[in-house]
Amino acid sequence: MDARLKGGFLSLAAVLVAAGCIISQDELAGRACSFDADCPESYTCAGPEGLRTCEVIYPPSTSSADAGTPDAGPVPTYCNDVQPILAASCVSNCHGAVTTGSGQTDFRLDYYEGEAGQPKGAKDMAARIKARAFDQRSMPPLNSPQPTDVQRAVLARWVTAGAPLCDGGTP
Repeated sequence: MDARLKGGFLSLAAVLVAAGCIISQDELAGRACSFDADCPESYTCAGPEGLRTCEVIYPPSTSSADAGTPDAGPVPTYCNDVQPILAASCVSNCHGAVTTGSGQTDFRLDYYEGEAGQPKGAKDMAARIKARAFDQRSMPPLNSPQPTDVQRAVLARWVTAGAPLCDGGTP
């Protein structure tokens, strides 16, 4: 086999292997479900009614480099630190009153906590926010405004600290 052809074949094989790893990284995620019990351990059933799928739940990181460690800075609050990040990166395209991109209607990130009969708010989705924005870095999608690494760390610290609302506990 010609060396150029062999090199091209090996390059193609490497790309396909890498793409396969990315595509099949989590074979169980995306499986249709109705309830959390329909998903394997470490997964939750998420999404709007009729379109719910299993999504992996990531536990808080125990690494000393974790953004949630006490020495990472002051504890962020929803009012002062998190809400502006969510407004710019999450609410504007998908997770607000108008869900043009995601189709998610079971939660919104433009308010802290849903009242009776309302979709869940940011507090209810805190663990998922950390998992998707900080741990996995799969949110927001690439076609949306992206938070900086520092902003992602703020989200993680907020979740690790218990997702506090505002300084002094009041809005």
